[in-house]
Amino acid sequence: MQFADRLNNVETSAIRELFKLLGKPGIISFAGGFPDSAMFDVEGIREASNAALTEEPGAALQYGATEGYNPLREQLAAFMASKGVKGLDANGLIVTTGSQQALDLIAKTLLNPNDVALVEGPTFLATIQCFRLYGPHVVGVPIDTKGDAHGVQVDKLEDMLVQHKPKLVYLIPTFGNPSGATLSLERRLRVLELAVKYKTVVVEDDPYGDLYFGDAPPPSLLALSDQVPGSREWLIYCGSLSKVLSPGLRVGWMIAPPALLARATMCKQFSDAHTSTFAQAVAAQYLKAGRMPATLAHVRSVYAERAQAMSDALKRELGDALTFTQPQGGLFFWAKLTGAGGKLKDGSELAKRAIEKGVAFVPGTPFFASNPDTTAIRLSFATADVAKINEGIARLGQALS
Repeated sequence: MQFADRLNNVETSAIRELFKLLGKPGIISFAGGFPDSAMFDVEGIREASNAALTEEPGAALQYGATEGYNPLREQLAAFMASKGVKGLDANGLIVTTGSQQALDLIAKTLLNPNDVALVEGPTFLATIQCFRLYGPHVVGVPIDTKGDAHGVQVDKLEDMLVQHKPKLVYLIPTFGNPSGATLSLERRLRVLELAVKYKTVVVEDDPYGDLYFGDAPPPSLLALSDQVPGSREWLIYCGSLSKVLSPGLRVGWMIAPPALLARATMCKQFSDAHTSTFAQAVAAQYLKAGRMPATLAHVRSVYAERAQAMSDALKRELGDALTFTQPQGGLFFWAKLTGAGGKLKDGSELAKRAIEKGVAFVPGTPFFASNPDTTAIRLSFATADVAKINEGIARLGQALS
């Protein structure tokens, strides 16, 4: 059987391959990027499901518009307004099957073979794979992950805009995956200025922005776009309910200039006709009921406790053999092996040894589109309680010794 040439541009996810090794009984996993299912607001989702089937059962169970279920689009526009986004109404966004589909639609509508797409180095692995499927050159831009971890280095970004003339720039400005870095307010404004100056599309992926542990992070690029004239027309925003409500609902959304939104809607129609109308109706009822603030407060509290527990355990068990910046939100630690005391410095090799000790994490190399850092590793604290975190990091220390 002869397959499409585009498949030569991608390979199976290293993370997915790692998951095949996780069937070992008793293993503690820090590998996944999942929210903790124990914190899903099951009662709230049940009530929202009942409301969807009571108030508009026909609409909830029927085919729907490709752009999305209008009551949900209205709720999402209001949700974004509560986060400082001005001038957005239901017609300014489309609902997607998770934000992952939004990334695919962006790639379909913008990227040609041999175009250049700039991404953070490191960045979300699935984005690298998704973009490469359409044939562009995906190039990493360095980010700051130490100290205050202010995110993408905007001076390097400008140099690469001049050098590569990319079709788009993809960023996770807030609590990045895998880096945990958050772009500073000053750098956010500079990114918007660069988008206008070089007439380059900037994609803002924001699945983690609501998962902060202390002070709220800077406003999104989208919310700040009013301060940089002309930047809104070069900006695409991808949002998701997966990390804060339920990934099983598969509800995401995309905000973009009208011409791009129309083409993305056309491509979505060819792909899946529309996102599950029932899932959209449930999400709309949930947001309408006003339960999201309490849900977010609970999730933030639990994840903050787990992040602190992991930080303490890493310092206790690995000492100077590992460096990291304390995350201020999101789901991840991004750490680097130092080789102190002659210990291992290769993240991929440590991942293999760790599995043998009954603990799993993801090595950092696959998260780079170019120039990978072999010393880096990603650890998620989201799905393990404090006791498992302490035990898992102890095992990791044993694997490193």
